[in-house]
Amino acid sequence: MSMGDCKSMRPVMEGEDDLIAAARNIARALGSKKNLTDGEREILANLGTQLSTMISLSEKKGEKSGDIEDRLNSIQERVMSWEADQSMIWNSGPNESLEYVKAVEEARRFVERLEGLRLNKDDQEYEVLQKAYDVLQTAMARLEDEFKYMLVENRQPFEPEHMSFRSSEEDIVDGSSIISFGDDSFEDSLQRDSVSRASEEVIIDLVHPDVVPELRGIANLMSNCKYDQECIQAYTSIRRDALDECLSILEVQRLSIEDVLKMEWGCLNSKIRRWVWVMKIFVRVYLPSERWLSDQIFGELGTVYLDCFVEASKPSVLQLMNFGEAMSIGPHQPEKLFRILDMYEVLVDLLPDIDGLYVDEAGSTVRIECHEVLMRLGDSVKATFSEFENAIASNASTNPVAGGGIHPLTRYVMNYLRTLTDYGETLNVLLNDCDEGDSISLSPDMSPTTEEENKSTDTSGRISPMLRHYRSLVSTLECNLDDKSKLYKDASLQHIFLMNNLHYMAQKVKGDELRLLFGDGWIRKCNGKFQQHAMNYQRASWSSILSLLKEEGIQNPGSNSISKTLLKERLRSFYLAFEEIYKSQTTWLIPDPQLREDVQISTSLNVVQAYRTFVGRHSNDISDKLIKYSADDLQNYLLDLFEGSSKSLQNSSRR
Repeated sequence: MSMGDCKSMRPVMEGEDDLIAAARNIARALGSKKNLTDGEREILANLGTQLSTMISLSEKKGEKSGDIEDRLNSIQERVMSWEADQSMIWNSGPNESLEYVKAVEEARRFVERLEGLRLNKDDQEYEVLQKAYDVLQTAMARLEDEFKYMLVENRQPFEPEHMSFRSSEEDIVDGSSIISFGDDSFEDSLQRDSVSRASEEVIIDLVHPDVVPELRGIANLMSNCKYDQECIQAYTSIRRDALDECLSILEVQRLSIEDVLKMEWGCLNSKIRRWVWVMKIFVRVYLPSERWLSDQIFGELGTVYLDCFVEASKPSVLQLMNFGEAMSIGPHQPEKLFRILDMYEVLVDLLPDIDGLYVDEAGSTVRIECHEVLMRLGDSVKATFSEFENAIASNASTNPVAGGGIHPLTRYVMNYLRTLTDYGETLNVLLNDCDEGDSISLSPDMSPTTEEENKSTDTSGRISPMLRHYRSLVSTLECNLDDKSKLYKDASLQHIFLMNNLHYMAQKVKGDELRLLFGDGWIRKCNGKFQQHAMNYQRASWSSILSLLKEEGIQNPGSNSISKTLLKERLRSFYLAFEEIYKSQTTWLIPDPQLREDVQISTSLNVVQAYRTFVGRHSNDISDKLIKYSADDLQNYLLDLFEGSSKSLQNSSRR
């Protein structure tokens, strides 16, 4: 029916012409506009509110107060009928829950209608409105209870053993790689934990999917009734408890920073490994699922779902970050570096996921805290690396290693560096920050000569941060070993010690990823060093004894004839010196079989050949009873050297 038709049905009252004309003008204007300005929307909204109030006042005049109260009593009866019942409404069947929702909707509309009347305390209906408020509040309390009950009772069990992130149980709890600085068992025990970077976000059902629509309906209804905050608080409280339980299932304890700092390294090591594993599951499985659940329940209410997710999950995330912060504080012990690097790398890997989960202002606290913990862990890596170099330099010994063998510090440092190469990309980033503005160019003799060595330099020929620090560490180690060699009184044993340790260093670099980092040039230089010590050993040990087999000084005075007395004395002195060397140097140790054989052969070539020549040249002047050992005897005896077990020629099995 048009406005013209309405006008023709009854006489036009005074003033109505202007009102009808204005309404028609508005209608025409609206028909010609596609979009409204903000000002136009505000005016039309106010007009609608005023019109609604006028209609309500008109209806108020037409409806008796008794009828209004009767309607409220009917609603109240349906709401209160469940208050005496201990059973849950949504457990009683779909019909019961639907009827209850209808009653609540009626109560809501009833309250809104009375509020629209703008009642005063003196109005007869004001008391009815207060009663309606009580009915609606009772209904909201019941809906909150039903909401919480469904959330708790329909939680799905969280089973981490089914997650694709699961590493072996031995990896998580094994504490075998707990090695203190300089421990000789480091080589066999240190292995890097794997940090998978290929895992993607996984969504699992944290609440049974059948009840999610019911939960969403209750949330929407409570929001419509202006009780959204009560619903949100109930949800966040229950889901916060669920997240706490999740961490408990994953065996994550709530620890203060003080607790972590006081913890023994053996226990702490296992907790760090578990933290790395838990972070991957928590961020890539549980948190996305938690946000998805919040979206399913509160998604129709705008960004409320984000607030719910953040408030529910923030305490658990901050608990995990608190452990990371505690680890970053220190102390910066070298054995902790690998675990801190594991923590740093997994957090770097997960930060994009975290930033995506905690968006906008609502999640800023969590995002900022995670980034700050990452920065602190990075600082801890740099401080620990620096402390490692200091520990090498200051590592003092009062007693030499038995037999001039490989020092535990050498094993520790080289295996430490070998394992650190697995973290090369991360270390180059962190150590580059540490060395910013301190670029060092390669000297001509150390310039890369192979494709592999070029990988350790940039386009300007500058050493990578990691290689720069590695070379500094190895140089520090060499200086320390040189000091430790002085603990040996025998100069020959000093050279054996340095030869052993430099050879070990070269072999470690030659055998794996360290070769790509140090390059063949460094290996050749190190080989030259230990070979020089091998030659120095020959001179220090055998020069004086070989001088006894020279021709000078055995002629009779005033003639060229050989003095048998001097010849006999020379042989006797040679045998005594050889036996003394044999007795001492069988206790010395060259652990590497090939190096030991090389030194034995080199010694044999010098000593046996000189002895055979000397005895052969003077065979006519030397009786058989003066020959204590044959050349073959000496050659065989030299094979007993450097085995690390004391022997003497008096009890040798070859006698």
